[in-house]
Amino acid sequence: MPAKGIHHVDLAVADVARSLTFYLGLLGPLGWVEEVRYPTYRGTEEVVYLKDPTTGARLGLRPADGGAHRYYDVGIEHLAFEVDSRDEVDAAHERCVADGAHIHHPPEVDRDIDDYYAFFVFDPDGMRMEVFAWPQARDPDWTPEHRAEGPAD
Repeated sequence: MPAKGIHHVDLAVADVARSLTFYLGLLGPLGWVEEVRYPTYRGTEEVVYLKDPTTGARLGLRPADGGAHRYYDVGIEHLAFEVDSRDEVDAAHERCVADGAHIHHPPEVDRDIDDYYAFFVFDPDGMRMEVFAWPQARDPDWTPEHRAEGPAD
C-alpha cells in the first residue's frame, strides 16, 4: 500500500511566538492558518500547528530543548512550499523583505529546471524555506531526466 503523503512536519524552534509570526507572515496569505495548540506527548511543552486547508498539510512549531540549527549540518536542508504562480512567489518574497527576513536567494528561474521559479529565505532559527511555482510540479510523467529535454508536451 503506498503512502498517502506527508501529513505534518514539526520544527523545534528557539522561540515559538517568533517563529509563528514568521510562518504566518510567509504562509498566511497563501491560505495557511493556525489550526490547533496542544500539549505534546512529553507533557512539557505546547505544539502549535499551522494547516494548509487546501492540501491538509500541517507544520508544527514546538520549543527546542536547546542548541541551534546550522545550515547544512545534520537535519533539514529546506522545506518547499508550492504556489500557483510566479506572482505568488514574488509576493511572498516581498513580504519577507518587508518583515526583515534573511533572504538566501531572491526569486529567480532555476538554471537547471525549465520554468521552476523560486526564492529561498531563512526562518528565525536559520532553517531554509523555499516558495516555488512550477507548472510541471503536478506532471506525473516528469522525471529528472527531463531537465535536459525541457518540459514534457
